[in-house]
Amino acid sequence: MQIDWKNIDTVLLDMDGTLLDLHFDNYFWSHHMPRAYASKNGLSLDESYDVLMPLFKKWAGQLEWYCVDHWSDYLDLDIMTLKREVADRVAYRPKAQEFLQACNRETGDVRMITNGHRKVLDLKIEYTAIDEYFGELFCSHELGYPKEEQGFWHELQKVSPFDPAKTLFIDDNDSVLTSAEKYGIAHIYSIERPDSQKPRESRSRFMEIIEFCD
Repeated sequence: MQIDWKNIDTVLLDMDGTLLDLHFDNYFWSHHMPRAYASKNGLSLDESYDVLMPLFKKWAGQLEWYCVDHWSDYLDLDIMTLKREVADRVAYRPKAQEFLQACNRETGDVRMITNGHRKVLDLKIEYTAIDEYFGELFCSHELGYPKEEQGFWHELQKVSPFDPAKTLFIDDNDSVLTSAEKYGIAHIYSIERPDSQKPRESRSRFMEIIEFCD
């Protein structure tokens, strides 16, 4: 991980799977929530998966997928209450805090950009105080587009301008990174192991960070 700090004015960082361990989110959506849905509806776990998996596929990469209010209304479940039940799994990735400190030493413009809903961000701030490392925190819902879409970057530019040619962006999602690349962001990295409990499903076409350094 060789960062050319002299050519970087702005740092944009994803949250889940980049700074925080994706295990919490994967565990919630793959295990905890499906069990709660099965219990509420008198289904077996397999039957719960049969209902939920097509819905996950339908809304993948869209604002609905990232919206806790959408899932609460659609499934008649209190998603935030369920998230709190397993929030002890919220954790930083190794050396993420040291890296955040380094970013703040090198540049005065460090921003979080997340597809996570503001309610989820607030929960994770409660457990990690991650907000203390950022000048600004942007949720895709508030900009009207997920990071996978060009509209996100155009809206971000409107509300908080930055020079793509002098911007560092790190995310674990290749669809998001491809969108950032299309927008013109010059310094792009992916994450080798977003979830500490399992290997990445497929290799990124972008340079992968194995471990943060400070």
